[in-house]
Amino acid sequence: MATTQGDRPSGSRLGRLVSPWTLALAAAAALMVVDLYLIFMWAPTEQVMGHVQRIMYFHVAIAWVAFLSFFIVFAASIAYLWKRDSRWDDLAYSAAEIGVVFATLILITGIIWMRPVWGVWWTWEPKLTTSVILWVIYVVYLMLRGYAPNRSRGATFAAVLGIVGFIDVPIVYFAADWWRAAHPSVVVGPLSAPGSLDSDMRTVLMFSALTFTVLYAVLLRERFSMRRSEDDLRRSGYAVRTGAKA
Repeated sequence: MATTQGDRPSGSRLGRLVSPWTLALAAAAALMVVDLYLIFMWAPTEQVMGHVQRIMYFHVAIAWVAFLSFFIVFAASIAYLWKRDSRWDDLAYSAAEIGVVFATLILITGIIWMRPVWGVWWTWEPKLTTSVILWVIYVVYLMLRGYAPNRSRGATFAAVLGIVGFIDVPIVYFAADWWRAAHPSVVVGPLSAPGSLDSDMRTVLMFSALTFTVLYAVLLRERFSMRRSEDDLRRSGYAVRTGAKA
């Protein structure tokens, strides 16, 4: 008996179900579930701070992703000023948007962690102050994009700010060591003190950083794709209005 078109599974539908985007999203979700288990069930409880210390696994991983995002803004901005290719501008813009979200989460998780440990919601110590400055820099970056007189000029102004503003990233990273403030020193990464973190805690922290990196890659890919589609629609609309070819 002949099989009709309606009886056969749609190849395009099956392709969408197993697309790289779907697989990446599933991988990020699976990693997050494992990460939550490690943080709340497997990682040892810190002797002095107790369970509130578990915020560290989110706080540090989020900070790493924010720094990575601002580095992508930095690199893509240089590439845009050099090549004048809108794809680099779209990548920088997308990374800045996501970076601001994660920078906001740095401040929120830091405040939640600080209140029971330091007894205050906020203090203008060096690491916190430089973190707020970093957040302000990239909020201004987004405002430049939104309020520039035209798209090309906004992209150029923002690219310059994205390059100059990245200087604050290493300042935030090393602030606690340079000024010997109340904030804990670097426990993982370049110039971290050996043995400053329990090996099991370090393992969970590194896994959490991996998890949030995968999540970030998924978000960046999706936001960049959306921005490229917006550019295509904008060019198509302009072509319709002017009668030119898209």
